[in-house]
Amino acid sequence: MTAALLRDLRLYRRCLGAVIRGIMEYVADFWILIGAGIVTQSLGLVFLGVVFAKVPTLAGWTFPEMVLIYSLFGIVAGVLPIFADGIWNLGRLIHEGRFDYLLTRPYSPLLQVLSRSMGFNGVGDTLASLAMFGWAVAHVDVAWTPGTVLVGLVLLASAIALRLALLVIGNSAAFWVRSPFVFAITVLRVGELGRYPIGIYGLGIRLLLTTALPFAFTAFYPAAWLLGRGGQAWLGLGTPLVAALAWLAALKIFNLGLRRYESSGH
Repeated sequence: MTAALLRDLRLYRRCLGAVIRGIMEYVADFWILIGAGIVTQSLGLVFLGVVFAKVPTLAGWTFPEMVLIYSLFGIVAGVLPIFADGIWNLGRLIHEGRFDYLLTRPYSPLLQVLSRSMGFNGVGDTLASLAMFGWAVAHVDVAWTPGTVLVGLVLLASAIALRLALLVIGNSAAFWVRSPFVFAITVLRVGELGRYPIGIYGLGIRLLLTTALPFAFTAFYPAAWLLGRGGQAWLGLGTPLVAALAWLAALKIFNLGLRRYESSGH
């Protein structure tokens, strides 16, 4: 099991390396993408600033606490394009019949898809979000201990894994529908609601973001745990479990689609 895992990780790294070499042939594009990511996250911060210029708190959350949630979401969303942007190619590969080539190789089709491309806009998103996170933690009341840091890192890794699992689920619709991109983008747009405290939404949206599409666990609940926000704090500790369940569902759905796949024209 360990040898197989190491082999897969090595192949994954080599696939990403090939993509990086291709992207770096166009250095200007590389820097433009990074700049675009930084600008996008900065505009989000400006939006929050405009809102809090009018109100002191939002659903009981102060401006630094909101920036903490927003930046956590940005880090999670920014890391994935760097390492797994290929998931957005799944629909095209299936409907153009090119998914067949992946099935002939002795390497997980899902890992091949994930490592097929990289989004360097994610680098800009991550850098800007890390800067915002640094500012936020300096302005909120958090008792930092080695245990807090360790648990925080586990929650962050789990949040990244959870978001990726949800994107795999959304894009796996390609095995059944002709326009999977619309479905996957819809899932992603719902996920954008997770940038903010779920208390600002109605009951239906709160349930959706906590259960069916649990994007609230990618930023809000981990931030609530970090800040010790009452009854919501303990839910943050459930992020690893939610991520594990999401991956079980993602692999189940992807493998069901894989068994259904009958090449182009299916």
